[in-house]
Amino acid sequence: MAEIVAFPDANKADGLLVRSLRDGVLRLVLNNPPANVLSIALLERLMIALDTGGSDSDVRVIVIASTGNVFSAGHDLKEMTAHRADDDQGVGFFDKSFRACADLMLKIAHLPKPVIAEVDGLATAAGCQLVASCDLAICTDSSTFCTPGVNIGLFCSTPMVAVSRAAHRKQAMEMLLTGETIDASTAKDFGLVNRIVPEQYLAQVVSKYAAVIASKSPLTLKIGKEAFNRQLELPVQAAYDYATKVMVDSMLTQDAQEGIGAFLGKRTPEWKGE
Repeated sequence: MAEIVAFPDANKADGLLVRSLRDGVLRLVLNNPPANVLSIALLERLMIALDTGGSDSDVRVIVIASTGNVFSAGHDLKEMTAHRADDDQGVGFFDKSFRACADLMLKIAHLPKPVIAEVDGLATAAGCQLVASCDLAICTDSSTFCTPGVNIGLFCSTPMVAVSRAAHRKQAMEMLLTGETIDASTAKDFGLVNRIVPEQYLAQVVSKYAAVIASKSPLTLKIGKEAFNRQLELPVQAAYDYATKVMVDSMLTQDAQEGIGAFLGKRTPEWKGE
């Protein structure tokens, strides 16, 4: 059956998110042990960090990782349950929590920079949603994933949005209806992750992916990510019409002219981001 992990008290805001920037790669490390629950405080810090990283020209790629052996156990159920004593029985806080999490996932989707999930351990409920929301996900061979809400009388409706867009329909429904944990290999088959690597090589492989992406034109990455997400929402004909316009507009950018010229001239391009 699915793993249900203990949720820690989230009464300390300092140090919940560790940030570092090197060679264009911004690492955001969830540091809310032992389960890295997505408390309101951590969600707010992630939003600020993504906002800042998204507008920082020194940032090319963002990596979301975690400390410990749980990537993230999702919402802080202790924090939420405490608000049942509120005058509205917690409705206001529940709405705030779920909307903050949804806003975070939308922020990742709309961010002009690629976001990579570096997963080592359990990613459950909104933690699994976070993995599914990232543009790429690389995990260790011991990582596990689940949407276990159904086991505690709470269907994982918001995680469902991201998971159903990353995994195939029937496989997403399998996770949501059974609430059972899947291993890394199954997660890759489902489409939740791109690569599986031994634990000792995780950071190295993620760094390699990030470095390769960071070497590309930042403008091209921004245009491409936006276009990729938008065309998925369109019928095929409309998607081609939209993508054709994007290609034409892209050909007029300085980076496209530089990139094509560098390719023909067999030299390394110098991106201007214009």
